[in-house]
Amino acid sequence: MGHRRGHEGTRDGTRPGPALLVAPFALIAVVTVIDINVPPEVHLGPFLVAAPALTASFAGPRMTAFVGVVAVLAQAAVALARSSITDLNHMYQIVALFLISAIVTFFARLRERNAAEMVQLRTVAEAAQRSVLRPLPVRSGPLHLASLYLAAEEGAQLGGDLFAAARTAEGTRVIIGDVRGKGLDAISGAAGVLGAFRALARQEGRLPGLVTRLDTSVAAHRIDSLNESGGRSDDPGLVEAFVTAAVLDLPDAAPELRLVSCGHPPPLLLRAGRVHALDATEPGPPLGVGPLSEVTPTEDAFAFRAGDVLLLYTDGVTEARDRSGHFYPLAERAASWTGLGPERLLEEARADLLRHAGGRLGDDAALVAVERLPDPA
Repeated sequence: MGHRRGHEGTRDGTRPGPALLVAPFALIAVVTVIDINVPPEVHLGPFLVAAPALTASFAGPRMTAFVGVVAVLAQAAVALARSSITDLNHMYQIVALFLISAIVTFFARLRERNAAEMVQLRTVAEAAQRSVLRPLPVRSGPLHLASLYLAAEEGAQLGGDLFAAARTAEGTRVIIGDVRGKGLDAISGAAGVLGAFRALARQEGRLPGLVTRLDTSVAAHRIDSLNESGGRSDDPGLVEAFVTAAVLDLPDAAPELRLVSCGHPPPLLLRAGRVHALDATEPGPPLGVGPLSEVTPTEDAFAFRAGDVLLLYTDGVTEARDRSGHFYPLAERAASWTGLGPERLLEEARADLLRHAGGRLGDDAALVAVERLPDPA
């Protein structure tokens, strides 16, 4: 949600509710009335400082300053009612209340400015995510697609998991992957893989050739990262910056799919109430690990008929643990989702996964669902 400078609002940029706005004024009124009517030796004026302090927790500097002024005026009214505004005790209370109101107004201003900067950074991060990790198209030829990304870190918009789809002359190519590593190195690696896939998916005719060129791209990215770090090979973030991936061809004209697995968890095929794991006969190493360019990656073919749903995922899904330490049983749970469309399936998966993990994941997670639609009559 947008946030403008000078806008009186809560930390997320929204206006405070009526109850919050009334609370400090009600506090001032209650303390003032009681202070006027208690015995002379009792002084409740110091409690008035709570009003501007409370306001600073949810409102901006203008509202905080206004409440502070009202509190100072209320303290002056108490002084006039009980003795004199020039009474030394009341004078000290008025001065202290004024100074504290000024201080909390200053901090309210700092909080508002920091909140505006955070909103701006979040907006930039969301724009970066949309640019790097673009949502999949809903339709691609005879396919219906949906995607889901769940970040482990609260507030994060981008991580090392990735997915993309590219339309070719013969059908649709899909990739899902997971960059090993953390932080900016993982994000940079994911962006590099996605950029290479989008550039090469339409150029390379055969799926093994595409995977070989992707591996070369990832290896080059690691070399560049090492060079930028001054040649240090002892950086764990660079050593672990390989990519597990599953790359698939989904032709329009044939009820099948072709898969090359590079150390990635096997896709799940949902068909007629049953779940089948599409295990590669000879899965290759992750991209960027070994000399894949010297060995032709193995391509496996599987039936993918009308009504079938393909579920791709990263290990952030299957390695999510519950309170007892048990991993999330995706294949078992997916059996109850057969017959659902991609969007509904991912909605069920998201809710069930977060419920299993207690509302928070230990690693980023991505899922892609692909349904082959029946041929139009």
